[in-house]
Amino acid sequence: MKKYLKLVDFEFNRCVKLYAVLIGLTIVSQLIAVFVESRRYINLLNEALYQNKIPKAQFLSETGEMSMFEVVNSVWFYLPIVICITAIIIYSFFIWYIEWIGKNTFIYRLLMLPTSRMTIFWSKLTTIALMIFGLISIQLILLLVESQLLERLVASEFRLDLSVKQIVEVSFYLSVLLPKSFLVFLNYYGVGLILLFLSFTAVLFERSFRFKGLVMGMIFGGTLCLMFGAPVIAKEFFGFNWLYPGELLIVEMVLGTLVIALSSWMSHYLLNQKVTV
Repeated sequence: MKKYLKLVDFEFNRCVKLYAVLIGLTIVSQLIAVFVESRRYINLLNEALYQNKIPKAQFLSETGEMSMFEVVNSVWFYLPIVICITAIIIYSFFIWYIEWIGKNTFIYRLLMLPTSRMTIFWSKLTTIALMIFGLISIQLILLLVESQLLERLVASEFRLDLSVKQIVEVSFYLSVLLPKSFLVFLNYYGVGLILLFLSFTAVLFERSFRFKGLVMGMIFGGTLCLMFGAPVIAKEFFGFNWLYPGELLIVEMVLGTLVIALSSWMSHYLLNQKVTV
C-alpha cells in the first residue's frame, strides 16, 4: 500500500502543471462567461429602458430575467469543460507512453520496483480518477461562486436565481458531468471506467507487440465492448425485451464487472509476461 501511494503521488505530481492549467483555464473562462453574459443583458436592458423607452414590465415579459441559464450555455462556459475532457482522454494514453520517452526510459526503473507491476497500473488509474473527480468538485464550487457573482452584477428585479440542481439540469455538459441520480451516475461513470480499463489494456497490448499489438488491443477492447453492450443492442436493434429495466441494469452491472475483471487480468498478464522496454 505504501508503494502504491508513493506511485500515485509521483504520477499526480508529474501531471500537476497540466492539471493546474486546466483548473486555471476553467476558472478564468467561466468567470468571463458570467461577466460577458451579464454585461450583454445589462446593455440590452439599458437600451430597452432608456433609449427605446420600453416599460420595465414589458421588457421582462418579452426578454425575461437574467439567470445562470445564459451563463452555462455560453461558449465561454462550456468550452473549458470540453478542453478538460479532451485533455484527460489524451493524457489517459500519454500517462503510459511518457515512461518510454527519452534515452534513459523511466519504464526500466518502474518495472524493476520490488512490488507487483500491477501497482503501476492501479496508480495510473487512480491518478486519472483523481483528476476527473477533482475537476468535478471544482466545477461544483465554481457554480456557487458564479451564482453569487451574478447576484452582484444584476439587480434582483431583473434576475432569476437558480439552485445548483436547476443550473445542472439546464446545461447538457453539466448534466453529463453531474448526473441527477445515483443510478445515472453509475451508468455514465461506470461506462467511463470500463473504457479507461480497456484503453489501458490496449496500450499494454501495443507496448507488448507493437503494431500487431495495436490491432490485438483494438480487437480485445471491441470484443469486450460488444459483450458489455449486448443486452442493450439486443433490445434496441432486435426487439428482445425479455428484461425489465431493473433487471437490465443488474445484467449490465454484472457484465461491466466481468469486463473490468477480464481487462485487469489481461493487463496483469501483459505487464508481467509481455511488456518490453
